[in-house]
Amino acid sequence: MAGCSEFLLVVCSLFVLVGATIPYKTAYLEQDLDHFNFVQANRVTFKQRYLYTDQYWDEKGPIFFYTGNEGPITGFWENSGFVFEAAQKFNALVIFGEHRYYGDSLPFGSSSFDHDKVGYLSIEQALADYAVLVTDLKIQFKATESKVVAFGGSYGGMLSAYMRFKYPNVIDVALAASAPIYMTTFRGSERDFFFTAVTEDFLHADANCPGYVITAFEMIEMLKNQGAEGLAELSKIFKLCKPLKSTEQIPHMLGWIRNSFTTLAMGDYPYPTDFLAPLPGHPVNLACKMMASASSKVEGLAEVTALVYNGTNGTLTCLDPDTEYIECADPTGCGLGPDSLAWDYQACAELTLPAGSNNKTDMFPPLPWTPEMISTYCQKKWGVIPQPNWAPIQFWGKDISSSSNIIFSNGDLDPWRPGGVLEDVSPTLVALLVKGGAHHLDLRASNPLDPPSVTQARKQELELIQKFLH
Repeated sequence: MAGCSEFLLVVCSLFVLVGATIPYKTAYLEQDLDHFNFVQANRVTFKQRYLYTDQYWDEKGPIFFYTGNEGPITGFWENSGFVFEAAQKFNALVIFGEHRYYGDSLPFGSSSFDHDKVGYLSIEQALADYAVLVTDLKIQFKATESKVVAFGGSYGGMLSAYMRFKYPNVIDVALAASAPIYMTTFRGSERDFFFTAVTEDFLHADANCPGYVITAFEMIEMLKNQGAEGLAELSKIFKLCKPLKSTEQIPHMLGWIRNSFTTLAMGDYPYPTDFLAPLPGHPVNLACKMMASASSKVEGLAEVTALVYNGTNGTLTCLDPDTEYIECADPTGCGLGPDSLAWDYQACAELTLPAGSNNKTDMFPPLPWTPEMISTYCQKKWGVIPQPNWAPIQFWGKDISSSSNIIFSNGDLDPWRPGGVLEDVSPTLVALLVKGGAHHLDLRASNPLDPPSVTQARKQELELIQKFLH
């Protein structure tokens, strides 16, 4: 196409991918449950799901491997269109590996989260799964000489970087999008970054927006203090399926509301999506307009909350905080269903995640989540004690300079950005900033509504991948 450079040709020619899902084949690999215990009376295995397509592969190109994160791998296949655009450019074989204990890769089926079985869920085991999977598939596809590029977003992006750290003999290049790998070294006040960053997203959309939100939460507090009458009014305003009966329900409701703002900030894409929730384009701007025009700020808050939980279709007649939001070890949310159990356990066992909101550096009610609170919760829920000093040792903390061939991309609208690599560490550990980009926007398929910055970022990523592969 006219005006497209060689590297941009694939991006320019693939707008047809918008809204489309590339067909995939599903397969399973028999994986060891425990890669690190060689004294076993009986070898225990499980079936790890992976998806793949060889439609772009010329049997000489590289392997593009997506390191699946906290959910069914099909969801990441459907929302990582850039991987396929890049695969066309490089004639690559595309493989998406599912993370153990998520999706269909449950080692013990419905009992996988029993206390005597959940301990096999760890980052180390998941990385070993991926290393074995890639090595095995290289043999299956007769591609032992092919180089491998790891792709991942968010926690999956962390895993892509970790794969390059831990298995450089398996992974040659990694694109770690929106990967807050420095988060694991956060201590004390450094853990306060997330809800502050969410607040800043709304501040940039409308300087008055955080003030509207603060006022709305103050109105909730006033209604709470009015007893039964106030609870009834709140139930009516938020269209709750089950009317509030006690003020003890309010903290959960506040977390439910706060989680909707988290979702809006992470999913602040320039076009409609249904990745994190069915959201319109630029949902943060829309939310601020809703807050500004509402007859009362608490009613505006209810409208914004419904924007997330009731989606753009608005098919629900009422909302239910008890089923729509699960409190867990991650104050930014654990999702729903079995996936929420897996992520809750990981947040207790290995991952240092953000603290709660404080109403000082952010616009949300004080909902603290201190290390002491986390420890108490995790011991009660899972029988584990968090070991925050282990992850910086095992996953390198902030001393990553001995690694190479990793691209760290972050969007300036992404609330996880402060936990990521924001400056070049070396010529082969490169940081890219996507202005106007929310959570790993660059991994999504090209779209005519993309900001120029993400188009440029993808171009740079293609160039760096080619450079690092040679």
